[in-house]
Amino acid sequence: MVRLADIDKPQTSLNSVSWLAARVAGALIGGLILRLWMMHAFPQVGGDALIYGNIAKNIVFHGQFALTDGSGVIHSTLIRLPGYPLFLAACFAIFGADHYNAVAYLQIALELGACLLLADFVRHITCTRAALNTLWLAAMCPFTAVYSSAPLTESLTFDMICLALWSLQRYLGPPSLTRNSRWTSLALLTFAISVAATLRPDGALLAIALWPALLFTRNPAISFRSAIRPALLYAVVSVLPFAAWTARNWSTFHVFEPLAPRYANDPGEDPHLGWQHWVKTWCLDFTCTSEIYWNAPDGAIATDDLPHSAPNPAFDSPQQQAETADLIAEYNRTQQISQDLDARFEALAQQRAATHPFRTHLLLPLGRLADMTLRPRVENLTIDLRWWEYWNHRPETRFSWTYAGVNLLFLFLGLAGFFFRPQYWPYMAAYLVLRCLLLLTIEAPETRYTLEFFPFLFVLGGITLWRIFRYRPHRSSQHSN
Repeated sequence: MVRLADIDKPQTSLNSVSWLAARVAGALIGGLILRLWMMHAFPQVGGDALIYGNIAKNIVFHGQFALTDGSGVIHSTLIRLPGYPLFLAACFAIFGADHYNAVAYLQIALELGACLLLADFVRHITCTRAALNTLWLAAMCPFTAVYSSAPLTESLTFDMICLALWSLQRYLGPPSLTRNSRWTSLALLTFAISVAATLRPDGALLAIALWPALLFTRNPAISFRSAIRPALLYAVVSVLPFAAWTARNWSTFHVFEPLAPRYANDPGEDPHLGWQHWVKTWCLDFTCTSEIYWNAPDGAIATDDLPHSAPNPAFDSPQQQAETADLIAEYNRTQQISQDLDARFEALAQQRAATHPFRTHLLLPLGRLADMTLRPRVENLTIDLRWWEYWNHRPETRFSWTYAGVNLLFLFLGLAGFFFRPQYWPYMAAYLVLRCLLLLTIEAPETRYTLEFFPFLFVLGGITLWRIFRYRPHRSSQHSN
């Protein structure tokens, strides 16, 4: 079998240190400028970021993984995994509490370093040109860059995916690698997948997708028996943080919770499952998430904001429309979801699911996945939520469609990369498939849930660009040979 790295060897100019350094520096400088500009143009300290900051400050000042409520009372919590609050707590201890700018600068530096790791991963499985392509794609992608300065889990998750791919290749790399270097690489891989899983519950998918590579992409000179030992060690060590977290949750709350609750509720808090199930029967895009789903509880809901027509109507008959209006009116009186109201939402959800099971269980989940994957990623920009209403804001609509086109280009380049079947492509595909299957289960879509696709899209996209524009010798030189 011919490996990609053996095809189209780079020109002699690629060996020039100055040639390579100039292009690497250009990508990093461009990526830095883009991230610093986005940091100041689109600040994102709010919402979930403040929840993480709240927990981090209680870790620093009170030694507790806890939240401070509006009345100033501190209470333990498990609604977030410990990874990012601990990272913020370390930053606050060093730079001072609420110094989110320092956090942003650190995250930007780490992300640019991760872009270099991703490029080096591609260099080892293909060539330098493909690696430079990957570096430029990763450094200059606006969709990941805008999150690099946000005090959220997305940027560190990106870093851990890049570190995991790089250390995996190092561990399974050439036989000439020393034993110490190989074990160091395995330790870094274990660290990366453990941290990824303590940042977000879905981070565990990275460990699941990459673990088989330790067995099935090993050097032929290494026996299966010799490979299984470090693979099992990797598996055991990577779950140790969750053992500690599970023990803490059992000790504090007397519940078995190895990750974080699906609906971010502490023990004893009602997750309002009836409301969740009802939303799942009609919510299709981020507009529904922002205008309705996030408003409950504690916020008013406008009935007019509910979708009225196909493909995701919130009611299928005049009778159902009247019932829905009554439920929303009752909710708006207190802006709380009582057990009785939640039960009525559940009954309505079951009725709608029974009437339209194909739409509820297949079409809407696929539609939500498509919305998260293809929608213009303008949620953090100063763009109207209803960006497609051209008659209200023509420049914003044109920009959003252009942004959607850029997003589609990244997807096309990445998916096209599978055609060339680079090394580790089955494991990258496994991660993307697993993540898509997970996203099919959510009620309310957000485009940031698909940001974890991008490290793999950068890798595969860089290889695609290399194959499209790879150096071809002139015919005259071919004839002369």
